[in-house]
Amino acid sequence: MSKQKKAAVINDISGYGRCAITVALPVISKLKVQCCPVPTSIFSNHTAFPTYYFDDYTDRMQPFIDQWKALGLTFDGILTGFLGSRKQIEIVAGFIRDFGKEQTIVVVDPIMGDHGKRYITYTNEMCQEMKRLVTLADIITPNLTEACILTDTDYHEEKWRLEEIRDLARRLSRMGPKKVVITGIPQGEYIANYCYENQDEQTMKEKGQFLRTIKVGTQRCGTGDIFAAIITADAVNGVEFEVSVKKASGFIKKCILKSIEMEIPLTDGVCFEEVLDTLKA
Repeated sequence: MSKQKKAAVINDISGYGRCAITVALPVISKLKVQCCPVPTSIFSNHTAFPTYYFDDYTDRMQPFIDQWKALGLTFDGILTGFLGSRKQIEIVAGFIRDFGKEQTIVVVDPIMGDHGKRYITYTNEMCQEMKRLVTLADIITPNLTEACILTDTDYHEEKWRLEEIRDLARRLSRMGPKKVVITGIPQGEYIANYCYENQDEQTMKEKGQFLRTIKVGTQRCGTGDIFAAIITADAVNGVEFEVSVKKASGFIKKCILKSIEMEIPLTDGVCFEEVLDTLKA
């Protein structure tokens, strides 16, 4: 078998708008990791557009996965993105249990909400299932809203103190993942990610750091998918977690600046293709 690294990516496919698997596949490939998609649904374009075509793939996910099991495929990484139902979360948990070997790094991007509110499609039941899925992860990449949902913490608009963010990260890590990055933390003119590693449970040795960058432009679709894709590819390539988070943040900033320069509509996401050659494994 090939020694090239492989990562399974479980997410939807959106034909237009640059998000989900559409951005994860080229980014992971650029980082010299084979990207193996598991589609959860098919969209003509993402849901920020006025209309879209949608095909739910839930009933076909398990037969799709069963073929991989029959072939005895193995993966160095597993990345999960937006999941549209409790059933999908259950299927993904089963996928992780079946394919998550000792050397497999599992990254869960718990896409549930933003700006203090969960997405309208996310029920209480689904949030509880996501909490269970997170226990199977090695790395999670929640935004501040999702970190609050996962830890049953009240979200507030005023400035978050370091102690509050550190406590959120610790509580998330105690759920299972050794590494946590809480993304999109507003700090005045800056936007920050909090990078946390639980290095030794017995001695309670930990490492946490704010990584800040000047805020540019407006939030765009797909940037979280790009971020999680870089974290996943870097993890299976053995890149240090903090270095990977800095790389992902810097690359997304380049994407946003280029999109502003080229006057790309917000609904079209970021024109990452224009700067993809700057992304190095």
